[in-house]
Amino acid sequence: MAFQTPDWVKHAVFYQIFPDRFARTQRHLDHPAMAVTLEPWETPPTPFGYKGGDLWGVAEKLDYLVDLGITAIYMTPIFQSACNHRYHTHDYYQVDPLLGGNPAFFDLLEAAHAKDIKVVLDGVFNHCSRGFFFFNDILENGPNSPWLEWFEVEGWPLAAYDGSLPANYRSWVDNRALPAFKHDHPAVREYLMRVGEYWVRQGIDGWRLDVPFEIQTEGFWQEFRDRIKAINPEAYIVGEVWTDARQWLDGTQFDGVMNYLFTGPTLAFAAGDRVRMDLVEKPHYYPYPAQDAAGYADSMRHLLGLYPWEIQLTQLNLLSSHDVARIYSVVGEDDASMVLATLLLFTFPGAPSIYYGDEVGLPGELDPDCRRTFPPEKAWHRDLLKVHRELIALRHRYPALRTGTYEVLHAEGDVYVFSRSLGNDRLIVALNAGGGSTAEMPTDGLISTEQTVHQVFAYHGATWANGTLTAPPRSAAVLALA
Repeated sequence: MAFQTPDWVKHAVFYQIFPDRFARTQRHLDHPAMAVTLEPWETPPTPFGYKGGDLWGVAEKLDYLVDLGITAIYMTPIFQSACNHRYHTHDYYQVDPLLGGNPAFFDLLEAAHAKDIKVVLDGVFNHCSRGFFFFNDILENGPNSPWLEWFEVEGWPLAAYDGSLPANYRSWVDNRALPAFKHDHPAVREYLMRVGEYWVRQGIDGWRLDVPFEIQTEGFWQEFRDRIKAINPEAYIVGEVWTDARQWLDGTQFDGVMNYLFTGPTLAFAAGDRVRMDLVEKPHYYPYPAQDAAGYADSMRHLLGLYPWEIQLTQLNLLSSHDVARIYSVVGEDDASMVLATLLLFTFPGAPSIYYGDEVGLPGELDPDCRRTFPPEKAWHRDLLKVHRELIALRHRYPALRTGTYEVLHAEGDVYVFSRSLGNDRLIVALNAGGGSTAEMPTDGLISTEQTVHQVFAYHGATWANGTLTAPPRSAAVLALA
């Protein structure tokens, strides 16, 4: 079956932003809805408090993102809500007033596009909130509500807030704050389709879909894709699916998923037994047990065999997100583990995604701690930022790192070597993730005498010279061949 995924995604570097925590605007505001009491920016995040990051603040950080090499932003939900993460949607057509409302979003969208940065929004279409107008009408009017059939009400009275009583309506994971839509109802289905269409018509570049596996209605996601692509064939549709996603990646639904099947093995190899088990046992992405190079090679071969190549190139690859502890904490704040994992991220097929602050070494344990505010410059880990800039520039410089083939060349002990090839261009990526001995590997079988070799990245003293690749413990190198 022939199908097409968005070409721009194959060449993109994403930056995931949790809007309440990234940046407060420096402009003078005359918006009463934003003139509110907020938690101090520098204090630890809480489950219910607001820090007051807004979309004008994001726009003011675009130059920083351009300098970093970012070409696409994915933002967690921005629509009106009564929670700081905004997965409890009140109104799908209104940007939250604390974020600056619709005016701030359209200012950001225009500014981002002017800098050739794409903008992808989070679509929460499985469930809404108790404050969503149609559900709120049920709370007010009971069985007399015109929107009763939009939700699965199982009895009366509804106990939307009293945890001692049954909620009497279907909700996401039995969280009464998140009533689930009845997607089989034609009006519900059409309403959600039109929400998706509306924002694409307003100029967004795609949707990241929250818990799409919860929507079981036959043909729902196929119709969603058809209608979104009819407006913009290059719109990106990426689902939050943590496991084997072949069911959704058949070319008729999503262009990719958040690729946690890459995340887990990559951390298990790069960090090994440094992974903090107290931070990874709850979220199901399995960066454990520790993997050696052969185990990692098997994991990557399996992953690359799951989906068509056209899909592999538009997977959203990540090391951390708002749903898991931050990588810097997961690896015990070990810089080498962070660098090796980041190198693997930026040299793997698919679009790499940085969770805001990871590039400057922002730590963060499980939710809500993984949603800390972006730190001031004095707190930045400059060496990690430098590595991120180098690796992003490398990916932009060499098309082979974006769309080239992926071949494992060597996987023994803790030494892993692979190539990315496109036409006459070839890059060799080598890592020694072990903490023991230096690895020396002749490259005469990998590099012909006619080829010119440039070492374009080095970490912890890894070098290539006189036909031999030398990789001390916890080191890495990238060679460009022409």
